[in-house]
Amino acid sequence: MSQLEDVAARDGWRCWVCDEPVDRDMSVNDPRGPSVDARTADRKDKIPERLAHRSCNTRKGAVKVTIAWPDRLQVSEPAPLITVAERLERKGGRELVARCPSKKDAQEAADWLADRFSRLLPTVPVTATVDAGGGQFLVALSTVAARGRR
Repeated sequence: MSQLEDVAARDGWRCWVCDEPVDRDMSVNDPRGPSVDARTADRKDKIPERLAHRSCNTRKGAVKVTIAWPDRLQVSEPAPLITVAERLERKGGRELVARCPSKKDAQEAADWLADRFSRLLPTVPVTATVDAGGGQFLVALSTVAARGRR
């Protein structure tokens, strides 16, 4: 297997930037074709390579990557997820990532985050929780090690 095929198989043929499927049969020269992304220009970093669409990988070099929260989620003050992912990967711990008006909205956001982070940080076990507070519901992400320290 090639490096591209190894990375793509590990990532389930999904782009780590946009979380959309990557077509394994598309040319690597096509904007929607597969490419291997180091996620950082610093070769000293030990961040594993990830699968990305060619266009997502190229755009990432020109602008800071952001992961959009789906419009269907009712969240206030959503955290920048790449920044959260970098901190959780580097230090672990617990991060509050959004406020929601109802428990149902918070649970939908938590479910989406747990699924998204399972692909964004496949080597870091991250869980999403919902806590009531101040008439609203807080959504938090934490690493497994952080949960035991509460």
